[in-house]
Amino acid sequence: MKIRGFLLMVWVAGMLLCTGSIAFSQQKGGAKTPDGKMKLALAKAAVCEEIRELSPFHPAVAFSISVGKVSCYSMFDPVPQRTFIYHNWFHKDKLSTRKKLRLKSPRWATFSTIQLRQSDKGPWRVEITDQKGHVFKVLRFSVTD
Repeated sequence: MKIRGFLLMVWVAGMLLCTGSIAFSQQKGGAKTPDGKMKLALAKAAVCEEIRELSPFHPAVAFSISVGKVSCYSMFDPVPQRTFIYHNWFHKDKLSTRKKLRLKSPRWATFSTIQLRQSDKGPWRVEITDQKGHVFKVLRFSVTD
């Protein structure tokens, strides 16, 4: 039964990757505040095996514990001024770690990485937020055998 469930999860993850629906989430930038200033906007976000050449490599929704680590990539465009964002990593709905990341104008890409341990199997999510707690995006994934 465990093997059947795992194979089903791998198949679903593969289907989602083939359609490109989880590889990157994109939002249109360029929104303005009521006073006409540009708003900070998330342009791309992905959970992946690693970062290569400043881009996410092997984005997925399920990662084997043997990969050893998982990274969260986020790219903001525009970035009106220097600011900070957070990658809040949750394991089984409990905050595991909070990474504070700097953004610089006019656009900026950044990432955070966690190391995987045997006890990290199960459901995860990363909430990408600003300093006030506004959630730009929630990325969900699982760590499996």
